[in-house]
Amino acid sequence: MVLGELEKLVLNYLWQEGEADVKQIHAILSQERQSSLNTIQSTLERLYKKKLLSRSKQGHAYQYRARVEREELIAQLIKDVASDFKTSRDETGLMAAFVSLSSELSMEDLNQLEHIIEQRRLQDNGLSK
Repeated sequence: MVLGELEKLVLNYLWQEGEADVKQIHAILSQERQSSLNTIQSTLERLYKKKLLSRSKQGHAYQYRARVEREELIAQLIKDVASDFKTSRDETGLMAAFVSLSSELSMEDLNQLEHIIEQRRLQDNGLSK
């Protein structure tokens, strides 16, 4: 799955705000980026068709909300990109990429990552609270 810049902005806005209609989203995003109301509406429709948004009719307008959690989508996007480069002989490519990326992380970020990994291990072993 590929997301355009405006799609990412809309998703980030909805993750932050919870839900909104096209006019609310347009009012906020047009402060940062020149986009028409129709462009925002088309973007919302694309995200809805990609099953990334849900919507409910309220009056004459739809209220949109994110259908997936931010972390869930990021994980899926990473998985999609990684699968594009995976070969049958290279099963460690994704882990090597994470190690390479980790060289840009601060010690605080590395400690947080280590904590998240430990929580995952505990969860997998049924020891998590």
